[in-house]
Amino acid sequence: MKTTKIIIYVLCVILVLAIIFAIFKITTSKDIEGTNMDENKSLDVNESENTFVTIRTNKGDIEVELFDKNAPVTVFNFLEYVKVGFYDETIFHRVIKDFMIQGGGFFSDGTKKDNFDPILLETTQATGLSNKKGTIAMARTPDPNSATSQFFINTVDNDFLDFKDSKNPGYAVFGKVVSGMDVVMQIENAETTSKDGHQDWPVEDIIIEDVFIH
Repeated sequence: MKTTKIIIYVLCVILVLAIIFAIFKITTSKDIEGTNMDENKSLDVNESENTFVTIRTNKGDIEVELFDKNAPVTVFNFLEYVKVGFYDETIFHRVIKDFMIQGGGFFSDGTKKDNFDPILLETTQATGLSNKKGTIAMARTPDPNSATSQFFINTVDNDFLDFKDSKNPGYAVFGKVVSGMDVVMQIENAETTSKDGHQDWPVEDIIIEDVFIH
């Protein structure tokens, strides 16, 4: 009789331990699943890819990676022009060796295109970017918040175009050339002249045939 009670007691203990183990396993499994879901959700939010565009010219293609997160206002503005085909058949109208190439606002006959409203300047101090060789930035007038459609590609490191202070806010970088820098350098070496009051205008038309998003 005593032996039977001991056996029953042992079996009960084993059963209780088995139930506790099963509950622990199920709970742990759910916690792991929940953690994985949260991590995946975080990756979707925090690791979105940058936008890539190609500037197709009569000298070759220039592929550019845009820094969507760093300079969201400037990138959005640029892409709005791209989406409506604004840059089609415009030209690089200002080319200065050992400095930059600028385009996105004129036709080859010197006619200036009508553009959208200007945007606020996203300074390099705010974006953490810099006007290094191969980066693309927005052109503007002396008014810091006057950038519209025109952009330029730095052909050397132009750190002096970065933010210095409120009187020298610099120029907004929003992307970099990832392919076709040889095309950029070819354009940089183009012979230039004056045209309709504009200096450094290429003698031979350097046409932006179109700009498209990948």
